[in-house]
Amino acid sequence: MLHLQTEADIKIANPLALRLKLMSDLDISEKRLPQDGRFAVKVKQQRIDVRISTMPTQYGESVVMRLLNQSGTTLRLDAMGMPAAMMARFREIIARPNGLVLVTGPTGSGKTTTLYCALAELNSVEKKLITVEDPIEYRLAGINQVQVNDKIELNFARVLRAALRQDPDIVLVGEMRDQETAQIGMRAAMTGHLVLSTLHTNDAASTPLRLMDMGVPRYMVGSSLQAVLAQRLVRVICESCSTAYTPSTTEHEWLRSELGERVDTTPFFHGKGCSHCNGMGYRGRVGVYEMLEMTASVVEAANHPDPGHFMKAAQAQMAGETLRRHAVGLAVQGRTTIAEAMRISNQLAE
Repeated sequence: MLHLQTEADIKIANPLALRLKLMSDLDISEKRLPQDGRFAVKVKQQRIDVRISTMPTQYGESVVMRLLNQSGTTLRLDAMGMPAAMMARFREIIARPNGLVLVTGPTGSGKTTTLYCALAELNSVEKKLITVEDPIEYRLAGINQVQVNDKIELNFARVLRAALRQDPDIVLVGEMRDQETAQIGMRAAMTGHLVLSTLHTNDAASTPLRLMDMGVPRYMVGSSLQAVLAQRLVRVICESCSTAYTPSTTEHEWLRSELGERVDTTPFFHGKGCSHCNGMGYRGRVGVYEMLEMTASVVEAANHPDPGHFMKAAQAQMAGETLRRHAVGLAVQGRTTIAEAMRISNQLAE
């Protein structure tokens, strides 16, 4: 969520963009084309990795920086906020010797972090792990990590083919961007490798259909895909200024569809805004999740030509444990606001 932090004189815009491009080893003479780079800085003895993206606009270059605190990151699945029953099933699935596990959601929803938490649990001396990424976000000891480079035609598909000749046990593919990468990954999952990857879809149930739309054969989706975990991030109410909140009429009716009569007896909270949260009322984020497991009935439905038949089977398997329900559950617990739960649901409806 954007908010205004500071405004400065327009005169410093170009020198500031130039300085950031120098730090990122970008071409400072090129202002007509987008560029991507990265650099690292130390702040209060903590290493911050900065990914930078520049793009030409009408009034100069737009610069966006994504910050990742390498020092303060704890890669643990139990710190992600996943419901206990779902986490137990997810751990069982990633412990299997082969198959494809996908994590889906929009950009910035924490997909890569979830996969790295899974890798951190799976990482051992007995197993060979290879990752294919663009860019490498976390650095883990004991794992071969490969950065793709389209400038020299070192793309996902090419690196993935080479990785499979290196006898890995587990392969992480940063993103299934095209049909070729998806098919290579699925063949690897069918031939004794555990493959972890991400895909940009709205929810868990629509992901197998998205793979088929990309040109992956139905039989391949049914035989190699083990599970799909869909996720979003919701903001957590600041503990320092959390206070009781009375839902508006619209919020009350929206909650009634999920909670029924419980909505009248459930206390809700929000953050008033204080110095600890910069007046925003929120401090930190937590994940909300839903998981589709490819059981025998779901696999059978995937081979049916009617997409509606598959969606019914997928929804039955998930038994109502959706992203929306998890977000509402966090609002009931007082960890997030009704507005955040509604925001997640509106994203799913789009």
